[in-house]
This record gives sequence, structure tokens and C-alpha cells, in this order.
Amino acid sequence: MANTRSAKKAVRRIARRTQINMNRRSRVRTFVRKVEEAIASGDQAAAQAALQAAQPELMRGAQKGILHKNTASRKVSRLAKRIKGLSA
Repeated sequence: MANTRSAKKAVRRIARRTQINMNRRSRVRTFVRKVEEAIASGDQAAAQAALQAAQPELMRGAQKGILHKNTASRKVSRLAKRIKGLSA
């Protein structure tokens, strides 16, 4: 348990940041899930639109430290590849 004033403040600050990070992570996952659902339905136009909405969210997550930059780029790339495969 935190004993000093500064340690108690650090605990409060960590709790606040954890909540913010959880919300951001959930938001990113929601956008990715919408793309996955559109891909599963086979609707390329809807999947492309969902990806256009998800891409900035993924990059914002990377910028805010929720995801690594390369992880966000990899996710966008793999989703785009799967969408492109729908037309074939």
C-alpha cells in the first residue's frame, strides 16, 4: 500500500490513466470488429467503409500508446488485404 503523499497521488494518477487507456483500447477493438463483421458478411463496399473509419482509430491508438505503431500498421494492412480478397 502507498505510504507517502506522492505514492498515493501516483496510485490515483495510474487509476485515472488506466481507465482512459481501457476506453481507448475498447474503441479501437470496436472499430476493428465492425470491419471483421463486414468482411464476414462478404460486402466489400461496407468493409471498405468500415476500414476507412477504423484506420484513423488504429493510428490514433498507436499515437496514444495503446498499440505499437507497427502493430497498428500490420492490422490495417491485413484487414485491407482481406477486403481486397473479397472481390476475387
